[in-house]
This record gives sequence, structure tokens and C-alpha cells, in this order.
Amino acid sequence: MSDTFSREEILAKAQEVANHLSETDQVRFYKQAEAKISANMKVQNLVDEIKKYQKESVNLQHFQKHEAYRQNEARIDELQKELDSLPVVQQFKESQNEINDFLQQVVDLVSGRIAESSADKENKH
Repeated sequence: MSDTFSREEILAKAQEVANHLSETDQVRFYKQAEAKISANMKVQNLVDEIKKYQKESVNLQHFQKHEAYRQNEARIDELQKELDSLPVVQQFKESQNEINDFLQQVVDLVSGRIAESSADKENKH
């Protein structure tokens, strides 16, 4: 006889796993990098400037100002390159990639186990 679990029991265990995950080095590093990004005025100024140009681009595109739109988009690209070149942003992106990879491993593990369990049940019938 196999164990069955209620939805509530599974969600409670998932919450427990989430709590454990939030205490990993990967998550701590991500939170630290996120805090550095938020506190960095150069980063915030560049982000604000990019947003401003993006809004302008929407208007320029709407009014079919093709040359001004092209120039605006070039400026956005320059600002984005400047932002991406900052060590604090590189650190943040690296931590973001690491946490995404880590979470994908967890998802793959769970989905793999579900697939195995389903296959086992089908083979018994």
C-alpha cells in the first residue's frame, strides 16, 4: 500500500522546502547582490535613464518618428552596456543565473520523481 498525501500536506512540505532553500548560500548571495544593486545610486540613475528613453521610444514609434526613434534606441543600448559593465550588476546577474540554475535543478528533480512514480504505477497495472 502506498502513502497518499492531501494537497494541504504537500503544500506544507513545499513550504518547508522553500524555507530551507531560502537559507542556502545561493539565495543569500542573491539577496546580498540584490541589496547592493538597490543601494547603488549609479545603477539606479542608469535604470531611471533607460526607463525614460524607453518611454520616449514608445512615443516616437507611435508618432512614426523613425530617425529619432533609432537614435533613442541607440542611446538605450549605450546606457544598457554601461549598466551591464558595472561590477555590481555583473555580480547580480551571476547570482541570478546561479539561483535560476539551482531552482531549475529542484524543479527537474521533482518532475523527474513524478514521472518515475507515474511510470511505476503504469507498469504495475
